[in-house]
Amino acid sequence: MRTDTGQVINLADYRPTDFVLERVDLTFELDPTETKVEARLIFHRREGADTTAPLVLDGDELSLYSLLLDQNELPAEKYTVTPETLTIPDLPASVPFEITVTTIINPEANTQLMGLYRTGGIYCTQCEAEGFRRITYFPDRPDVLAVYTVNIIADKEANPLLLSNGNFLGGAGYGPGKHFAAWFDPHPKPSYLFALVAGDLGVVEDTFVTMSGREVALKIYVEHGKEPRAAYAMDALKRSMKWDEDVFGREYDLDIFMVVAVSDFNMGAMENKGLNVFNDKYVLADPETATDTDYANIEAIIAHEYFHNWTGNRITCRDWFQLCLKEGLTVFRDHEFSADMRSRAVRRIAEVRHLKAEQFPEDAGPLAHPVRPTKYREINNFYTTTVYEKGSEVTRMIATLLGRETFKKGMDLYFERHDGQAATVEDFVTCFEDASGRDLSQFSLWYHQAGTPLVTASGSYDPANATFTLSLEQMVPATPGQAAKEPMHIPLRLGLILDNGSEVEPTAVTGAELTGDVLHLTDRAHTVTFEGVSSRPVLSLNRDFSAPINLHFNQSPADLAHVARHETDLFARWQALTDLALPNLTQAARDAREGKPVTCDPVLIDALLWAAADHNLEPAFRAQALTLPSEADIARELGNNNDPDAIHAGRQAILTQIAQAGVETFAALYEAMLPSGTFSPDAASAGKRALRNTALTYLSYAENTPDRAAAAFAAADNMTDLSYALTILAHRFPEAPETTKALADFEQRFRDNALVIDKWLAIQATIPGAAALDRVKELQRSPLFNAKNPNRVRALVGTFAFSNPTGFSRADGAGYAFLANEILDIDKRNPQLAARILTAMRSWRLLEPVRADLAREALLQIERASGLSTDVRDIVERMLKA
Repeated sequence: MRTDTGQVINLADYRPTDFVLERVDLTFELDPTETKVEARLIFHRREGADTTAPLVLDGDELSLYSLLLDQNELPAEKYTVTPETLTIPDLPASVPFEITVTTIINPEANTQLMGLYRTGGIYCTQCEAEGFRRITYFPDRPDVLAVYTVNIIADKEANPLLLSNGNFLGGAGYGPGKHFAAWFDPHPKPSYLFALVAGDLGVVEDTFVTMSGREVALKIYVEHGKEPRAAYAMDALKRSMKWDEDVFGREYDLDIFMVVAVSDFNMGAMENKGLNVFNDKYVLADPETATDTDYANIEAIIAHEYFHNWTGNRITCRDWFQLCLKEGLTVFRDHEFSADMRSRAVRRIAEVRHLKAEQFPEDAGPLAHPVRPTKYREINNFYTTTVYEKGSEVTRMIATLLGRETFKKGMDLYFERHDGQAATVEDFVTCFEDASGRDLSQFSLWYHQAGTPLVTASGSYDPANATFTLSLEQMVPATPGQAAKEPMHIPLRLGLILDNGSEVEPTAVTGAELTGDVLHLTDRAHTVTFEGVSSRPVLSLNRDFSAPINLHFNQSPADLAHVARHETDLFARWQALTDLALPNLTQAARDAREGKPVTCDPVLIDALLWAAADHNLEPAFRAQALTLPSEADIARELGNNNDPDAIHAGRQAILTQIAQAGVETFAALYEAMLPSGTFSPDAASAGKRALRNTALTYLSYAENTPDRAAAAFAAADNMTDLSYALTILAHRFPEAPETTKALADFEQRFRDNALVIDKWLAIQATIPGAAALDRVKELQRSPLFNAKNPNRVRALVGTFAFSNPTGFSRADGAGYAFLANEILDIDKRNPQLAARILTAMRSWRLLEPVRADLAREALLQIERASGLSTDVRDIVERMLKA
């Protein structure tokens, strides 16, 4: 199941390997340009396998140095080697044998940042999904599990730190100027979880006592001088370990747990067994340099990678088609952790905002694929929001369907039954069927069918019979490769709210299964009757976003405002405000395009100001409630023929009218949320900052002057307030002297801190309007921009393409042409990064015709280029084909 030449890999073609790998012994002699890797691999032929089958090992741009069979040199005529494969025939049929492969690799030249690479003087690995084959020839697939012993030899002065997976066995000097360290991981793992780090780093140390009383050493390695900025990550790690014991009963299983933070990394982080490697932006934080969002992300991602120890490491994937089995499940776990650490309602709103902004467009476009795909051309392109976020939502729906207690039983059964195995989605679902006695075969369509279901709802009240009738119909749209869809099992949490705000408890329900407040929509259409309803209720549907669907439910503004005031489910309150705002915003976009006056519905203004002034609601929730749907949300709601300039103009007009109507409310909020005491990253303090800065946004529209934002910038004593004020200045008043000064001051103050400079780049990359492109090009020439660092590229080029609709989608197509050239340049050194940024154009067909044609030309420019990586060619061809 290799992906070496871009061929299509099919789930249906899966079969186990002919050989079982028992043990791996690795020896690395580290050198910046000529690292020698010796891999001693002990195999035996699988029972029932073809006794004549050769051993085929994967490689990627490798050069073979030597090859031994049972410690004897193998003659060249006894094997076939290419940079991508090593094939050895005529191997023993019934006894174990040892293959020793030695390769020479060049870590300095590895700009792909996959396999073993060296950057900033640090050796580092990234092996998921198929990076280990860039280190040595190996059966590089997730269902090949073995125990690993690793010996690392390196220059002692340059590399005092030598780390790998598992427990430390010891180390000593190794000849003049060198030393070695040995590590052993007793838990069988696939090669994608292998890790090695060597170099000179500082360390933050602590310990954790597990629920069985074992003491675990905790170590976080960072660049020297940055140790204080790892304190919050260490705190988050300890809370994660305790939470996983309390909630899932999972105890850590090694003597040591390590995190290493590096600045050049393609991903956010990697869960290598016992040695997590992180992009340093998700480890380093202090009040001066990190925002509240940074703190929340560090907390969540530290937890996510730690939780992988059981959901991903102890139980891994049989094949890469099962990626959601570890990622979607672990995202669900980190979401639950964050909800327990912070406000559950606010975290849920943030999750759904992200899902709708990223995964819904993916599901509706040319890159749509099922949560568990059936084929792929380049596996790196399937690390998507569908696998991660929709995969999490599918797990959440299982918990909703079965109830938390039964869900817990299913998880316990999964851990018990599949520990130490490479499992499948079917294995996972079967555990919940066995724990609950419920048939989940229809529900499993969530794993197999792409596309976001559309549920259409309507309701009517019969006062004579005291009944409320709800009509529901579902439809799953066609997606690439899946024209016809079966009805899904959709769990819809609901409530019936009376005029006084109380909730109806019907005496009887007919037409569909109702479990608690969960209605089970299983047919294409259901008509459900609720009896014993004393007066006309207002329906709240899909509470807590119980199912990841598009809901078409024409409720009056008055009914939505009623839900926003009286629902006990805070997420549903927020959703009602969103549903109240979106029709107003879409109409505003149409009016702006046609040159008509834009008018804000007074009901929306009243509902927002009521939420702003309700002191019974926590500040963090009120900040979310006051944040209007984004321009991307409006574009998604419009569906097609999108004009980004009109969408922007319409939303600005609505914001201004709300701001002017509520100027006194926002001024009072701004003063009331004034911070007191020293900075704290806790959720309550962060919520107050969020509400104060949301009020500042509205005041910038009501007052239409940079004065207040400039004063906030000058007074800020933390990065949250500083960067927020700078964003308001740059986005609202880009030409004002106050903005020019603030940008220059920010640059001068933080020019030696790359992660903060990323914020400075991103803020400028998202300044609305056609002039943004020239600004981005100018920033690329800044000495603070490094085109070889993925974080810098994502902050500037990626943010511009993903998050600046008016700048990127300017009417002359120059933004698309710019991105095409950037993709071709990035692809030469880092195909993964290039492919991920290219997905910013996934919704090009929804643009108005002129822009759509210009976007298509840019994509064709990429497609016609010679020497494209498989990563980029896969994405561009799928976007053009659909």
